[in-house]
Amino acid sequence: MTSALTLPSGGLLASSRPETTTGYQPLPFELDHLLALRVPGLIETRRHIHSHPELSGEEFETAALVHRELSLAGLKPRLLPKGNGVICDIDGRPDGPVIALRADIDALPLDDPKDVPYRSTVEGVCHACGHDVHTSVMLGVGMLLAQLADIGQLDGRVRLIFQPAEEILPCGSLEVIEAGGLEDVAQIFALHCDPNLPVGKVGLRVGPITAAADNVTVRLTGPGGHTARPHLTVDLVDALGRLVTEVPTLISRRVPANSGLLLVFGHASAGTRYNVIPSEACAAGTLRVMDRDTWDEAPKIVAQVVRDVLAPTGATVDLEYLRGRPPVTNDARAIGVLTAATAAALGPDGIAETPQSMGGEDFSWYLEHVPGALARLGVGRSGPNVDLHRASFDVDERAIEAGVRLMVQTALRALAAAR
Repeated sequence: MTSALTLPSGGLLASSRPETTTGYQPLPFELDHLLALRVPGLIETRRHIHSHPELSGEEFETAALVHRELSLAGLKPRLLPKGNGVICDIDGRPDGPVIALRADIDALPLDDPKDVPYRSTVEGVCHACGHDVHTSVMLGVGMLLAQLADIGQLDGRVRLIFQPAEEILPCGSLEVIEAGGLEDVAQIFALHCDPNLPVGKVGLRVGPITAAADNVTVRLTGPGGHTARPHLTVDLVDALGRLVTEVPTLISRRVPANSGLLLVFGHASAGTRYNVIPSEACAAGTLRVMDRDTWDEAPKIVAQVVRDVLAPTGATVDLEYLRGRPPVTNDARAIGVLTAATAAALGPDGIAETPQSMGGEDFSWYLEHVPGALARLGVGRSGPNVDLHRASFDVDERAIEAGVRLMVQTALRALAAAR
């Protein structure tokens, strides 16, 4: 049976290329010519992945596609133990350092309403965060660096990580680390699509660039009863209202204002009838915080405030606090590498300062073990931009070439700096 993600014949070779950015330095050893041949095929790959998205933890066909394409480039990729991710070393000078580059490959549980030829063919699943772009960029990087390795011009080893399950807990980065993905790694780098930046711009920041992100679920139970006699039971709808309105405000008063703590409930439910007080209610949301020290204290603070707010209601409370990921904290030296790489790949005007985001990213777990940095790749389209995690999110596909250039330059400069 042909895989749903099998590419059309001809692999990733194509005969034309889109308009490129200006002001960049040529890639070494005529890699510009090879990239010009590859870009249309990489765009085709991105569209194919976009049409056939897979949810977190289920990225088996996407991983198989990555494995095939890297094998065709003469590399020796290996699947993660579950088969839904790939690690691939590009071996250059044997006594050189090891630099890792990571791309996440999972999609989100959203319908795709876009009127485009590459619209998702999987109901309720959509690449609304740009991971299809990340995957395609990293495939292009692997193919170019494989050429350098073949001619003896790769000054060490580059490890490509195609990671599953970035969008869920527990995080896929922990699976990669457990599988030895960071063994011998000196530095690690990643890109993330940013629709607020145009193509040709790369957002860089020393220190924290994302927030910590945890999941909070509160389940309430009581006897239930008649809405005519709430005094004889526990009014869970009232308790739920107090939970979702009072707790977020009160916990923000327990921490420094500049910690950026934010609890937002995205789900709340109780009852099925207008005249029946329910016996069960539930609210679930995310807690985000910019400060690492506050993140360490957050579970205790949330538990105490929830108890204090709900104690007068008489509801029985079950709090599930699921630790997610710390902030991504970019290493200064790694940002130095990315800054030089951006100037070389896209010209000095490609460098853009970027603020710390309240979004979470499990790339942070890699940085708990080795230094590295996450950059924001400009993918903004003409007209109003659509934010990440909206089903209508799409990208300017010229960003794929920009991303390949940036990550090739990053790998080469990181190898040189780590010697």
